Amino acid sequence: MKILIIGGTGMIGGHTAAYLKAQGNEVVLAARKPAPETTPMAAYPTIYGDYTKGDFSAADLSPFDGILFAAGNDIRHLPKGVDENEFWTKMQIEGVPTFVELARKAGVRRVVHIGSYYHQVMPNLVETNAYVRGRSLADEGVRALATADFNVSTLNPPSIVGYVQGLPTKRYETLMAYARGETQMPIFAPPGGTNYMSVQSLAEAIWGAFQRAESGKAYLVGDENLTFQQYFQSLFDAVGNPHRVEERNEEHPLLPDMFIVPGRGNILAYEPEAEETKLLGYRRNDVQRALREVFAQVSGR
Repeated sequence: MKILIIGGTGMIGGHTAAYLKAQGNEVVLAARKPAPETTPMAAYPTIYGDYTKGDFSAADLSPFDGILFAAGNDIRHLPKGVDENEFWTKMQIEGVPTFVELARKAGVRRVVHIGSYYHQVMPNLVETNAYVRGRSLADEGVRALATADFNVSTLNPPSIVGYVQGLPTKRYETLMAYARGETQMPIFAPPGGTNYMSVQSLAEAIWGAFQRAESGKAYLVGDENLTFQQYFQSLFDAVGNPHRVEERNEEHPLLPDMFIVPGRGNILAYEPEAEETKLLGYRRNDVQRALREVFAQVSGR
């Protein structure tokens, strides 16, 4: 297949580009600006544009058999001082379905949309959280465009663990320093937890969706349920620090409450459907390996 990746210079897009290419596909990236020369993505053919500004035309998209949409903003990308509802309407509710509709008009046959797990696991959050509402309506809007000749599916993944060489690693560098005991931050984990998934597992699920997804369907994908205490302990274990992390009902400097969408103390846990996991063909039990790999790569820079 000839596949275009919207958001191709990001961590998910970049990792998936390499995986899709390894499966024999022709891969082209789409992004707002060139990939850093230090990344593997700099070697891919790239078209430039912003989907929220209507920069892409049907002529841009028509050469492709499939499109991966991996450019959806998450809660970390919300600028300070902006109206949340306006931002998520532009970036999610209207922006994503409008782009996918353009792909349909261009004659693209398959689209895989990367969403988020919150609204599929905790639908009650749609009514109370503007970000989750945006993701939910974008998902519904995209899949409503499915036809017999236009296969559209959504993959709703959890928190993703992964790394692409050359991309900024400040977050992981900070986590690694924290796990080594090299910071002045107190060592504890807030109550609660969530599901985690490696970027490798997600890339495999994406390729499976291109080949076998039911059109118009949303797939809840994921891997390992961890409390935040277990997650932070995994970081300490990955760097060989024997310290045992305690749970404490306080806001954590590396996991502030605004990033815990269900609220501190809540556990967002689920088990992906076994039949769907088999259909999409992605590996499980890969989170700890991914964490060790990330830390090994970051420490070797």
